Amino acid sequence: MKMSLGESLVVTLFGESHGLAVGALVEGMPPGIELNHEQLIEDMISRRPGSGLASKRKETDEVELLSGIYEGRTTGMPILMLIRNKDAKPKDYSFLPNQPRPGHVDHVIDMKTNGNADLRGGGSFSARLTAGLVAAGSICRDVLPDEWKVEAVVGAIGGIEGKEGFVAAEDARLSQDSLGSRVDLTISGLPVGFGEPWFDGLEPALANALMAIPAARAIEFGNGIDAGKMKGSDHNDSWGENMQLDDNADGALGGMASGAPLRVRITFKPPSGISLPQKTFNKNTGLIEELAIKGRHDPVIAPRARPVVEAVARLVLADLGRQGGYIDE
Repeated sequence: MKMSLGESLVVTLFGESHGLAVGALVEGMPPGIELNHEQLIEDMISRRPGSGLASKRKETDEVELLSGIYEGRTTGMPILMLIRNKDAKPKDYSFLPNQPRPGHVDHVIDMKTNGNADLRGGGSFSARLTAGLVAAGSICRDVLPDEWKVEAVVGAIGGIEGKEGFVAAEDARLSQDSLGSRVDLTISGLPVGFGEPWFDGLEPALANALMAIPAARAIEFGNGIDAGKMKGSDHNDSWGENMQLDDNADGALGGMASGAPLRVRITFKPPSGISLPQKTFNKNTGLIEELAIKGRHDPVIAPRARPVVEAVARLVLADLGRQGGYIDE
C-alpha cells in the first residue's frame, strides 16, 4: 500500500501511532535550499499534542534529518525525516481487534490485511502521522517564492465561530465527547495560470491532498455549496482594469490560478476517539457490548489540523510549481 503525495515533489509517510517512530521521505527537493531549523521547530510545536484542547499525549516531535541535508542545505537527494514516538501507550488498545471502535478504521484495515495491521491508536491511519506532513511542509517553505502566501485559521468549532467555539469544545471534552470543526485556508500571490488543466488543476490537487488529512469530510472552494443556490449573474466575477479580479472572486478558473486569492474551507468530523462509553460488536462473545476507550484524544480537530492544512497546501504548491516550471531544479 502506497502513502505518497505528489509527482515532481513526492512525500511518502511512514510509521505507526504507537510504533517506534513516524516520519516522511521527501523526494524531488531542489538542491541548495537552506534549512531553517527554527522554523521547523516552530511548525512542529504548532501541531504537537500535550496542551490546551489537544490530546494529553506528550511528544517532543523532534525531527531527525537522516539524509538529503549537508552543511545545512538540501543536496537534491531524498530527505529522510524521522520523528520518534516517546509517549506511546499501546496497552490502551488491548481490546483490539475484537472490539473495533465506532467511527474508526480498526475493522476495515484488519480485514484488508487479513489481521496483520498494527491497530494501536489507529496505526498508520492515525493523525499522529501528520507530524511527518508538517515536517515536510516546513522544509518546503523556502522552495516557494515569497509572494506565494499560505495561511490557515480555525474557522469554526461545532459550527460556532470565534471564542464561543472553543468554549463549546471544552464543554465537549468535559463531557467525554467531541465536536466537528472547520479550517479556513487562503492562498494568495500565485501567478495567473498556475496549475494544470483537469485532473492536475489547482483545486483538484488541493482537494485530493486535503481530503487525505485524517477526519476531513468536506472541501469547499470559493462560495462552496452556496454556489448551488446562486444565479450565474451573481456568481460570475467581472474582470476589472488591467484584467484584475476582486479579492472575493474565485481564486482558480479551469484549474488555474486567476489572480484572486484562493479560499478553501476544510470541514472535519468530530474525533471518533471519545471516552464516552459506546456500543460495539465484540467478536469474542458475539454480542453488542459497551466499550469505553482509555486513550488520549483531541475533543476537536481544527486547532491542530490548522498547521497540517498549511503544510499540505505548501506541498501541493511546491509539486505543481515544479511541474509547471515555476520552481527551478
